[in-house]
Amino acid sequence: MRPLTLILVFLPLIVFSVLARLLPAGLIGVAALAAAATVLMTAPATRPIWPPKALPASCLTLFALIAVLGFGLGRGGDSWLATWGGAGIGLAVGLVILALVPVRPFTERFAREATPRAYWSSPTFRRVNRVLSLGWGGAIFAVGLSRVTAAAISQHTSRRAPELLLGLIAPVVIILGALTFSHGCYRSIQ
Repeated sequence: MRPLTLILVFLPLIVFSVLARLLPAGLIGVAALAAAATVLMTAPATRPIWPPKALPASCLTLFALIAVLGFGLGRGGDSWLATWGGAGIGLAVGLVILALVPVRPFTERFAREATPRAYWSSPTFRRVNRVLSLGWGGAIFAVGLSRVTAAAISQHTSRRAPELLLGLIAPVVIILGALTFSHGCYRSIQ
């Protein structure tokens, strides 16, 4: 899997996470709409476009749902959605990735872009993609768990340290660890 492809797959999640943190709570619908648009803009870069890949399709559905709720809910519901939807999206995406592992690991369709067709049915190709998908699913779920924990703690304290540590630093460390893990997996099969 090419690094650019991996970045494009998670770019909508990054866009949503950044905007959900930076925009006022009343604009969570805008953050979700921007993330949904990012899914649609990055889809052509990950060929083939049809049939749609499960992860981008799931993300598009989640972001569209959050956008509809964000624009449709009143001020109190929108604030709740900004706090918990913004933090919990990683949990949902991580679960989608993990649920796909036994069916078809999400990395497999992307890995085919950089792998000759002759290797697609090899046990090594399948095993590496299961391991990578488990690693990324676990990492994204851990990011979501970290952000949900930060949101829960922030509800009970005015200190910024939990939000900074669990909402920002821990997710960055987790993603860097997942990137290192991915690089190690690919190096082990070369």
